[in-house]
Amino acid sequence: MRKRGKGKQEQKTGGETARKMREREGERERGEREEESEKKRERQREKEKRESREKKRERERLRKREKDRRRVRIERHDSCSYDYVEVRDGESEESPLIGRFCGYEKPDDIKSSSNKLWLKFVSDGSVNKAGFAANFFKEMDECSRPDRGQCEQRCVNTLGSYRCTCDPGFELAADKRSCDTAACGGFLTQLNGSLFTPGWPKEYPPNKNCVWQLVAPIQYRITLVFDAFETEGNEVCKYDYVEVRSGLSSDAKLHGKFCGAEKPEIITSLQNNMRIEFKSDNTVSKKGFTAHYFSDVDECSKENGGCQHECVNTFGSYSCQCRSGFMLHDNKHDCKEAGCDHVVNSVLGTISSPNWPDRYPSKKACTWAVSTTPGHRIKLIFNEIDMEAHLECAYDHLEVYDGKDIRSPSLGRFCGSKKPSPVVSSDNKMFLRFFSDNSVQKRGFEASYRSECGGSLQAEVKTKDLFSHAQFGDNNYPGGVDCEWVVTAEKGYGVEVIFQVFEIEEEADCGYDYVELYDGADTKSPRLGRFCGSGAPEEIYSAGDSIVLKFHSDDSISKKGFHVQYTSTKFQDTLHAS
Repeated sequence: MRKRGKGKQEQKTGGETARKMREREGERERGEREEESEKKRERQREKEKRESREKKRERERLRKREKDRRRVRIERHDSCSYDYVEVRDGESEESPLIGRFCGYEKPDDIKSSSNKLWLKFVSDGSVNKAGFAANFFKEMDECSRPDRGQCEQRCVNTLGSYRCTCDPGFELAADKRSCDTAACGGFLTQLNGSLFTPGWPKEYPPNKNCVWQLVAPIQYRITLVFDAFETEGNEVCKYDYVEVRSGLSSDAKLHGKFCGAEKPEIITSLQNNMRIEFKSDNTVSKKGFTAHYFSDVDECSKENGGCQHECVNTFGSYSCQCRSGFMLHDNKHDCKEAGCDHVVNSVLGTISSPNWPDRYPSKKACTWAVSTTPGHRIKLIFNEIDMEAHLECAYDHLEVYDGKDIRSPSLGRFCGSKKPSPVVSSDNKMFLRFFSDNSVQKRGFEASYRSECGGSLQAEVKTKDLFSHAQFGDNNYPGGVDCEWVVTAEKGYGVEVIFQVFEIEEEADCGYDYVELYDGADTKSPRLGRFCGSGAPEEIYSAGDSIVLKFHSDDSISKKGFHVQYTSTKFQDTLHAS
């Protein structure tokens, strides 16, 4: 009996040992699973931290880019003819031109095609600004690697990184590498059709990228008309936007980048193809756009449309135009010599010799009587000159006069091929006379002109006018302006200033836009007052024979401006004596 009890005890002890071993094994496995889970959670936390750091860096980069957007302050001009930065893709001035930049808007990032980039900064002798600041660094093309960045279809190199994109009709998948069939975009060869954002007229989805490539037959042009337009918008269209380009690639000639609620103008391609790209980010969504397009044959693409000089394509037709100094013949295709005396009243434009850029005719005498808004001067900038050379310019030449005709003082006589410095009139009139003899003919000249504010004005008993800006009455005054006029009367007389119209941005201390007057010949003289707002100041009289009028505007709000009448007077003797 004792032996059997002992066996039962041993059996019980062995069972407990096995159970404990199984429990320990289970605990060990649970521990390993928990440890593995903790490792996964740790990896996930590290991934989230890394993504958070990347997002933070991206936000910092965007903030820095937004801050840097104003790091260009160069005198503005439509064609950047005065002060500018020129960038070329290579090592010299003969390398391909990437761009010429001026104004206050920071250009897009620039990338060279090789290991060299050439820059030139030019300033003329007039308006000075803060200039520019730029960073440069060497950059690797990740898309040139054998795996092409692991992109399924296309790899696009960017500054400091790269991104994958897809062919038209596809969109980037969630892994940012592969491509799925898209619900928008595509390669279209119909002569006309319609385009619209996904979900139209409901809101488009986030993170959408649609590319339409339109191709028409050779000698055709494509016209795009937006019927409705509404996307998330900001000043630089960096969130949701539509890009339209002449060509099929993402770096083809850009017609415009559009966003917001303003419908873009009608766009016509330069060749027989067009690219329209729509992008949305992951935040605000709007209705998007709907547009239609049509194709039209470009008659000018074949033998210049039969035009002797210039052919201009229009929808369904075309027209011929003639160069400077010529007029259209009755047959509407040929050009014949026109009258050569011109009256020019616009505030800016271009003047060129007859038949420019081809050779000018012999025995020609042409004149240009240029005038601008009272109180403003005319600045003439030579773009090119190529005329028969002579030490005294006795043969072919261009002479510029400081006034309304050839009886005015000469500002210079020009010939040869050396480009002259800019010429500025003292008042609001300038006269040009071009002469060619009967021997050597060359290309001639091309010059740009524009109105310049400020200068010296002569007050007389007869009332004269002075306007804040050259387009007063048609447009508000421009931003970023500093103008200074010195009005002088004859000896023994003073200057009377009367504001007829006065509408300047208002601020308590007139710290933004303002007009200042000084009682003397410069701004070191006693200040008579600083004015802004919409109430015209009282009449102002100088104590001496001169008065300075200074006008300043910042880069934000602009108003109608001012109109001043000034005259010489003896009334200030009585005024200051009392």
